[in-house]
Amino acid sequence: MNAAEFRKRGKEMVDYVADYLEHIERRQVFPDIEPGYLRPLIPDSAPEEGEKYEEIIKDVERVIMPGVTHWHSPYFFAYFPTGSSYPAMLADMLCGAIGCIGFSWASSPACTELETVMLDWLGKMVGLPEQFLAGTKGEGGGVIQGTASEATLMALLAARTKVIRRLQAENGKLTESEIISRMVAYTSDQAHSSVERASLISGVRMKKIPSDEKFAARGHALKKALEEDKAEGLIPVFFCATLGTTNSCSFDNLMELGPICNAEKLWMHIDAAYAGSAFICPEFRYLMKGVEFADSFNFNPHKWLLVNFDCSAFWVKKRSDLIGAFKMDPVYLQYDQQESGLVTDYRHWQIPLGRRFRSLKLWFVFRIYGIKGLQTHIRKHVDLAREFLNHLSLDERFEVCAPVILGLVCFRLKGSNELNKILLQKINNAKKIHIVPCCLGSTFVLRFAVCASSVESSHIQFAWKHIEELASELLKTKSQYSDLLTGEEGCL
Repeated sequence: MNAAEFRKRGKEMVDYVADYLEHIERRQVFPDIEPGYLRPLIPDSAPEEGEKYEEIIKDVERVIMPGVTHWHSPYFFAYFPTGSSYPAMLADMLCGAIGCIGFSWASSPACTELETVMLDWLGKMVGLPEQFLAGTKGEGGGVIQGTASEATLMALLAARTKVIRRLQAENGKLTESEIISRMVAYTSDQAHSSVERASLISGVRMKKIPSDEKFAARGHALKKALEEDKAEGLIPVFFCATLGTTNSCSFDNLMELGPICNAEKLWMHIDAAYAGSAFICPEFRYLMKGVEFADSFNFNPHKWLLVNFDCSAFWVKKRSDLIGAFKMDPVYLQYDQQESGLVTDYRHWQIPLGRRFRSLKLWFVFRIYGIKGLQTHIRKHVDLAREFLNHLSLDERFEVCAPVILGLVCFRLKGSNELNKILLQKINNAKKIHIVPCCLGSTFVLRFAVCASSVESSHIQFAWKHIEELASELLKTKSQYSDLLTGEEGCL
């Protein structure tokens, strides 16, 4: 494909993408296929000779689209939002064209320097304390990770290294393996599974502390766990607090947890993957009260801030703690300006060495929408969630299972877990909308998350009417499922 054909095909692809998104609600939100559907639709091996572009694009509709879950459909209410916007897509095109591998400042100075400035912009937009910003003289700073999962792992690994070095400086006889074997990290029982996964990868055991009746981690629970573990000779090193949990969008109490972490020298990391975007609106910043106690903070602009995946913003108060844990400088990665003190090498801030020019997406989106445009987007979703909540509140057959703070509503039919599992199955089998469940304690709950940037009040009304009709049908025929609705039951 030469430049002339690329121009032609590129314009065609832009039209295809625009048509796809403009008419996405005509597509069934969840695919009607079975596992393994794709293999019989394409050859067993790659072609010996190149094929025509027209044949490939035809196969997008024949092979790919039947197996796509349409996350940007206004009928998609599962998980959490995944950001998308035309400015971000255009920036991704430019990123792909430049094609730099930004592991160091010298490998592409603009890639590094724009990222540093964009993370400062974003930190200011959400109200982070100044200590988390790089500026020109700050000790902190931000970096774009792929996901919140990576950010949590980086924070835990940095905390592990920091404690090992401190304890070995105090007692030179302690070995690294001995220290790690006694380490323990903490998080809430409502934290995302990626926090526990970080524990598995890092080799640091993870202890879950029980949440309160509002599904939030509290200081007394952490303090009790610390006292028990220190009495057994363990070494507490890390606590991951969550602002906006995946299950119910609950918020851990930072004002109680933060002082304990600081006093006990625990690295406090905050995972605000979904909710962090809402802090761009001043009226939601009360939810991050206590962030000043944290050592690191992360949220995903690629969830709710109209920025395409992948783009997870991660800040640290002291970048030396992060760089010191991962810095390696082989000769082939060194360059003349390295010791100037004015450059950042982001390979020391992440797991992989290479990285894409992801800050272009932030730059484009921030400049096209502005802070006010992004605030309008967040507020619209919150208002739509409250509209769904209002429908629920007027139907006495349903109950709301957690406080509705942002764009997530947790609800269920009053009755057994099995009854609600059947309702969920009916909803998703109909494929008119798509939602997913969660467990809050032993209770099986349905989650309704406002996700798509194109969602409007009409879509909320459609979703509610659909759920209400299926619930009515289920309750009328409840006797058919009597054998499933009796006896002891768990959430899973």
